[in-house]
Amino acid sequence: MNFPQLVSLAAYLASQGILCLRFTCKGLNVAYRAKAYKTVVEYLKLSDDYKLSGVFLAGRSMGSRAAASVIRQLSEDADNDDFIQGLICLSYPLHRPKLQSKLRDEDLLFIRCPVLFVSGSADEMCEKQLLESVASKMKAPKKIHWIDKANHGMAVKGRTEDDVMEEINVQVFSWLRENIELEHK
Repeated sequence: MNFPQLVSLAAYLASQGILCLRFTCKGLNVAYRAKAYKTVVEYLKLSDDYKLSGVFLAGRSMGSRAAASVIRQLSEDADNDDFIQGLICLSYPLHRPKLQSKLRDEDLLFIRCPVLFVSGSADEMCEKQLLESVASKMKAPKKIHWIDKANHGMAVKGRTEDDVMEEINVQVFSWLRENIELEHK
């Protein structure tokens, strides 16, 4: 939750009038994280304290896998009411480093809401052509924004962290704005 990209993105989106809720989950098991994530989403959905609609889930690395899993689980529920409008995946870990034969794409292929991937073109856990191949099989509307020469942590030689974060923030906000406008047409 306190990863610099997530702090920067939340602050940027808040400055543009978009509410962000950040939370963390200590476990390294994706199923445990997805269960915690789903609990937060269900609380927000059912809470009388909050009247939210047009919710987009997001995560970085394993958090984006957990978010994808939650969206798949919620889409399988009989009372799915389109509470979740989209998914933002920062540095989606499509495979383990040097283990491209075992893809982590199972949830992505079932998602129907719009998906934005922001990944580094040199990400050792998300080979460019593999993500593009998975995206081509997805039924959901999707967009991939590649951060040139960025690794899994979005570090780029010759660019400042702030410069890379600004590119990420602008891309995410632009995509959100496009999808929020589509939702209200």
